[in-house]
Amino acid sequence: MTTPSSPSSPSSYHHGDLRAALIEAGEMELEERGIENFSLRRVAKRAGVSHAAPAHHFGDVNGLLTALATYGFELFGRKIENDQRKEKDLSQLTAGALGYIDFALEHPALFALMFSSNRPDFENAALERASDRAFERFVRDVHSETSGRTGDAHLDVMARWAMVHGLADLLVTGRMRSLLKLSKSKRRTALIQILGSQ
Repeated sequence: MTTPSSPSSPSSYHHGDLRAALIEAGEMELEERGIENFSLRRVAKRAGVSHAAPAHHFGDVNGLLTALATYGFELFGRKIENDQRKEKDLSQLTAGALGYIDFALEHPALFALMFSSNRPDFENAALERASDRAFERFVRDVHSETSGRTGDAHLDVMARWAMVHGLADLLVTGRMRSLLKLSKSKRRTALIQILGSQ
């Protein structure tokens, strides 16, 4: 007679659930230890599965980091869309920019993996699709806000992206201390003023 598997045992996962559990454990490992100290063995331990399970699903450590970056871009896109739906008093571009910055502050290690690391394989089809969707949404919002202006539309996109990403990066790395010292509501007001200044 066998006893039921515990929730954390490998046999208790269905195929899709195990992959999701490894992604979740991978995000926790990334947030706690960073990209350079990321370990498949510790991810497996966090998920309560065998040491071989992550390699079976993702191949190697960079394979899991690629999957995490893909998940990050999907989460990033949903965050921006949700903020745009909620922020009725702001333009879609400004609301999306605030969502972009909030995502960076809420998921700093994931944000660094997505934008500042060469560990993920950006030629991976799923990661390419996820990152392209996020960028296309940003391009659409910039074009919507700048329609009718004279000048190079592509340069408008690059300038807006540089501003939004620069703000996010400076806040995540603690460089923009004057804004970080503000309450969340005051920081939001200041960011809206900065974003509207271009």
